[in-house]
Amino acid sequence: MPATPQRRRTVRRLTIGAAVLAAAGLTATALPAGADTGHAARAGGTVDVQLLSFNDFHGNLEPPQGSSGTVEEIQPDGSKKSVPAGGAEYLAQSLRTARKGHPYSVTAAAGDLVGASPLLSGLFHDEPTVEAMNKLGLDVTSVGNHEFDEGRAELTRLQKGGCHPKDGCYEKGKKFRGAGFPYLTANVTDEKSGKPLLKPYTVWKHKGVKIGFIGVTLEGTPDIVNADGVKGLKFHDEVETINKYAKVLERQGVKSVVALIHEGGLPASTSYNYKCDSPGPGDGISGPITDIAKHVTPKVDALVTGHTHQAYACTIPDPSGRPRTVTSAASYGKLYTDTTLTYDRRTRDIVRTSVKAPGAVNHVVDRTQPKAADMTSLIARWNKLAAPVAGRPVGHISADIAGRGAAAPESPLGDVISDAQLEATKADGKGGAQLALMNPGGVRSDLAFKASGSEGDGVVTYGEAFTVQPFTNMLNVVDLTGAQLLAGLQQQVSGPNEASPKILQVSKGLTYTLDMTKSGAARVVKDSVKLDGVALDPAKTYRVAMNEFLAGGGDGFAAFKGGKNKYVGPSDLDAFTGYLTAHSSADSPLTPPKADRITVVK
Repeated sequence: MPATPQRRRTVRRLTIGAAVLAAAGLTATALPAGADTGHAARAGGTVDVQLLSFNDFHGNLEPPQGSSGTVEEIQPDGSKKSVPAGGAEYLAQSLRTARKGHPYSVTAAAGDLVGASPLLSGLFHDEPTVEAMNKLGLDVTSVGNHEFDEGRAELTRLQKGGCHPKDGCYEKGKKFRGAGFPYLTANVTDEKSGKPLLKPYTVWKHKGVKIGFIGVTLEGTPDIVNADGVKGLKFHDEVETINKYAKVLERQGVKSVVALIHEGGLPASTSYNYKCDSPGPGDGISGPITDIAKHVTPKVDALVTGHTHQAYACTIPDPSGRPRTVTSAASYGKLYTDTTLTYDRRTRDIVRTSVKAPGAVNHVVDRTQPKAADMTSLIARWNKLAAPVAGRPVGHISADIAGRGAAAPESPLGDVISDAQLEATKADGKGGAQLALMNPGGVRSDLAFKASGSEGDGVVTYGEAFTVQPFTNMLNVVDLTGAQLLAGLQQQVSGPNEASPKILQVSKGLTYTLDMTKSGAARVVKDSVKLDGVALDPAKTYRVAMNEFLAGGGDGFAAFKGGKNKYVGPSDLDAFTGYLTAHSSADSPLTPPKADRITVVK
């Protein structure tokens, strides 16, 4: 593990598991509601360990813009307030403040620290974010699906260091040193050797206290990343993998275990401080993590989760019926979770009790506190390198255009992006597209009217456009029959997407009704699907534009894999910036679309 000045701390150290074992997924389970919150060693032989955790940072070194940079907070009178939050300067300061007075403190993350990052990090293959994580004192993380965006070799480089194989070193005389913390990939193995890609677990040690961390990503990672990113890798069941390595740790004498899991849940409220265990333990959360939590061995004492970008601190009983916390700190560094783990020196295990004080609490990374000076310097240094590219104006808007933060399944920014993709590929010789489809997960942010720098209000810079479309996926135009297109639309709300629908963003001219009172594929009203006012013909062939991820069947859209006569067009980012430039100016800015192409019945 590469050392950095920040990692040479005497208060704690990490011991990495055997090299032949792979670590994946980062989940930390907090103590159940009611664990003792003291931090000093007690006469009875117990000591409180502070577990600080976060997830889904996605390279957001600077405070996220628009709705992506706020959290919803329930006020004492029951009303809700939007609070600006996030940014590496404030996250580092929050963690450092939280550690004060806690001689036993460990910091963990649950994956997607990088990938789908704003330009400041993404332009440099996320080296700035790894450097920031080293500085703020991260001890361990699991991988998430986005750690595989650029493939296994790039993930290995982020762990071990070294300059980028194509772009080289970004700063004269400086070589990228890699992560000063282990990436855990317990459930990710090489197809040929069967060995884990990276370490499967690590053990944190301090003054006789030992806590093991097992990291996994969701088993379905290959379904939500480009095929090249996971080529040659196998992804295994999260529960089976965690249970396996919990036994390995126990044989090594490590009985206190935290699972870092890049898979999450869907809370009943969007407010970070709602009561997740009301009316009963775990009643306020649903989704994949609930089933995982119910089956992970009782040997694991806490689960730190991610992936869904939601905020919760819940108690879900383990298979033996004992209370166990399951937490997630939203995304983009807007929250961090503080969990108390009461360690019994005699049994070497975590004491899980049920009393009134909460064992795990989410805290806002607010922007009213002082900034961490070293993060300010880091951001300024990388911004200087990015400035020639990032600050270039590419368009103008008259108001905020909601994307990631839109309340409805169809977003105004999703409409803009799909229209841009259609325009870039509709001409003869450029694909001949008749319509375009965009996966909702690829819309990573909003476009904010307020200036993020010195460019002026309403000006869209290349850096801001990059934040919205950071993957640089190439556009594909393929032949699909009307039947195949309908099947794809139905897959938005059926099969792997039935529990958590993925509503595609559609270009102008494609309209249909989505009836959410029905179930499965029936939610898409067949007779309502029209292109330019004409009913979809199941037997007719249509030219459909989409990014290469969707064309490969990503996000559960297997119907699109059957597309024929593929034409490869420009990147999604080039199509987006080109559209903004062509359709807006300072005197005539782009107005947010109405987002009325999909009629939703609730």
